[in-house]
Amino acid sequence: MAEKPKKEKIPRQPMPEQEPKVRARNFDEVPLGYSEETAMKEAGRCLQCKNPTCVTGCPVEINIPAFITKIKEGDFQGAISKIKQTNALPAVCGRVCPQELQCENSCILGRKGEPVAIGRLERFCADWERAQGEVTIPPIEASTGKKIAVVGSGPSGLTVAGDLILKGHDVTVFEAFQVPGGVLVYGIPEFRLPKAIVAAEVDYMKKLGVKFEVDTVVGATVSVDELFEEGFDAVYVGVGAGLPVFMGIPGENLIGIYSANEYLTRSNLMKAYLFPEYDTPIIKGKNVTVFGAGNVAMDSARTALRLGAEKVTVVYRRSRQEMPARGEEIHHAEEEGVEFLLLAAPLEFIGDENGRLTGVRCQKMELGEPDASGRRRPVPIDSSEFEIACDTAVVAIGAGANPLLTKATDDIQLNKRGYIIAEPETGKTTKKAVWAGGDIVTGQATVILAMGAGRAVANSIHKYLTIGW
Repeated sequence: MAEKPKKEKIPRQPMPEQEPKVRARNFDEVPLGYSEETAMKEAGRCLQCKNPTCVTGCPVEINIPAFITKIKEGDFQGAISKIKQTNALPAVCGRVCPQELQCENSCILGRKGEPVAIGRLERFCADWERAQGEVTIPPIEASTGKKIAVVGSGPSGLTVAGDLILKGHDVTVFEAFQVPGGVLVYGIPEFRLPKAIVAAEVDYMKKLGVKFEVDTVVGATVSVDELFEEGFDAVYVGVGAGLPVFMGIPGENLIGIYSANEYLTRSNLMKAYLFPEYDTPIIKGKNVTVFGAGNVAMDSARTALRLGAEKVTVVYRRSRQEMPARGEEIHHAEEEGVEFLLLAAPLEFIGDENGRLTGVRCQKMELGEPDASGRRRPVPIDSSEFEIACDTAVVAIGAGANPLLTKATDDIQLNKRGYIIAEPETGKTTKKAVWAGGDIVTGQATVILAMGAGRAVANSIHKYLTIGW
């Protein structure tokens, strides 16, 4: 008897992208998205496991097999409706979340091959809905008469607001900048997360009934206690971790040295790259050096190329294997021409007689035993100092907790690094009726982890408003 022909396996579908040489000089989005046909083909790879481990790998527990089934069937509206049951920001998450470490990392197909492209499919659904021109509004429960103040309009704040508005509560989001979106607007470049996408997600929140108060710095313009006096029943603090961190080496005050916070905020939120249409002065170096190797460092390096730099170098004190940035972001940076100087640590910035940056003195490193992070500790190599030339430097080694709100708020306990202490399961702080989540609790982390914290907080706030503290 002749053997039955084996069913041909469908390979993971690639994402169309701009050509590297073209995109390195524009701010248009790099990945171009799936077509309907490609999305349905990729969805056909899903095994529909009885115990879907991909769901447990998702911080907001999207019903991944269900929405992928809908895509496979061509029911794209049904797919986005499934996603929105637990994720209010699918267009954002589909673009910037590290799926390779979360849902896709738990995909059974990934054990012997490539996992289902869950993030790309999520993005497809969100983009498809937006292209239709009509956003479906889910049912909203009857009004409870309770008011919640959400401080910060980043991913955790928007998640809290979106969840609580559906439960019938009155929600107002307070944002320090002139537009909502938090780090999604000021921190992530246009070529990775277009601002129109964030604006569409915020507009969706407004359609749900969420109110936004911009140019309001809680801790300065108004205090947390004054929010209670104004009639709010609960306050959520999701202000992120936006305090610049520098390296503390000589010469760090030279002209031409920027924190990644300032560098990216000028370009992203203040649109310096569109000068003179926007009047924010552009930071335009010819020879740019970026210190750090996380996603923010990759964003800074790739932004420098698009602002006209002739050479961009990322300096990192460990090896390629220890780089914390997403593999996709490192790959894109390399394709676009960013150079990497690994196993090197800066010792001193060098300037000219006018106080302008001209270079940096570095030292070669080697890897020793693992440190508390689990990565091998960089150890200096004796007599290995060298200099590299640069006229602009961007320090992207992390960010700290901004103390503006916490210093102005009594009864909120902080840890030794200035982050708010909150219950991991609920987000409750030591101050009654105040919750906190996202980077102001954990330190810099991912968008989806902040959203996961927001979901837990929303459930806790709802319980408090209906049952009690």
